[in-house]
Amino acid sequence: MKSRKTSVLAFAFIAVIACVGNGFSSLSQPSASVRSFEFTYLTRIPGLPADAKLSRIWIPLPQSDSYQAISELKIASPFPYTSRRDSEYGNEYAYLEIPAAKLGSPAEVRVSFQATRQEHRVALAGNANVANVSAGMGNLQRFLQPDRRVPLQGIIGDLSAQETRGIHDPLAKARAIYDYVIATMRYDKSGTGWGNGDAIWACTAKRGNCTDFHSLFIGMMRAAGIPARFEIGFPLPADQHAGTIPGYHCWAQFYVEPYGWIPVDASEAWKHPEKKDYFFGAHDDNRLQFSVGRDIRLDPPQQGEPLNYFIYPYAELDGKPLPLESTFLFQDRTSGSN
Repeated sequence: MKSRKTSVLAFAFIAVIACVGNGFSSLSQPSASVRSFEFTYLTRIPGLPADAKLSRIWIPLPQSDSYQAISELKIASPFPYTSRRDSEYGNEYAYLEIPAAKLGSPAEVRVSFQATRQEHRVALAGNANVANVSAGMGNLQRFLQPDRRVPLQGIIGDLSAQETRGIHDPLAKARAIYDYVIATMRYDKSGTGWGNGDAIWACTAKRGNCTDFHSLFIGMMRAAGIPARFEIGFPLPADQHAGTIPGYHCWAQFYVEPYGWIPVDASEAWKHPEKKDYFFGAHDDNRLQFSVGRDIRLDPPQQGEPLNYFIYPYAELDGKPLPLESTFLFQDRTSGSN
């Protein structure tokens, strides 16, 4: 796609449905909740030193899938950009190369779009709906492999074997691991060490945020031979209709035939014990997904290490990481909204 300063990538809702394959999943129950909203993702680029040469910036973009429809995506930028996709997971992002001479003062890139998010719920009791088996993404084998901060050997593998000993059914193994993570971890963002998605740290510290909960869950699942993947985006407050979102939320899915991909949110289950059973097999509609996977290698490649996860903008100045500020805003849309 050629560079441009301001572009509108608008997709009619019917076109989105065609692109994602019958739109929202046929698995969804007729009473599934749906939330429609406008979302704005602001990236602030600081003015650069006079002796700097080149700034490169990667800004993640959301995609439509069976439970999320993205439309009217607009990128307003004072600099040219291209739309790119990473080769391993297919995550999309805007890429900018800005000569430092053109960034004598701060600038802003604004990404805005409309989204409709549907509850993703898989009925695990009774007969499985085999239609979900084909809903997978990429090669399942990748989701059985370790990540840099999610090893499968040593303490994680031993713990997985301990908690699934004597269990042969994959779904029952998954539930045993889910129950262990919720019973053992606590949602606690005090001090340092949390938020890196380090499965060993989570296992030993037994606390952290959603990243830590799901890193431990995914590591134990993969060690048990069950494909599991990391997903990240933003939470939408259930009791608010507009406002600023302070930070990300992440969750997981695991693959068991004949169900296919099964959603899990262990940290939300910890915070809402009354929904523990619900979040084993469901993601509510109060979320927006941006990307999948860990250890992400961008295109063009960054000079730094692979990204631990990709939800905030990443930038480099002359090959070294450059911190950027960002703001995230949402506004619910009613059925009568334009």
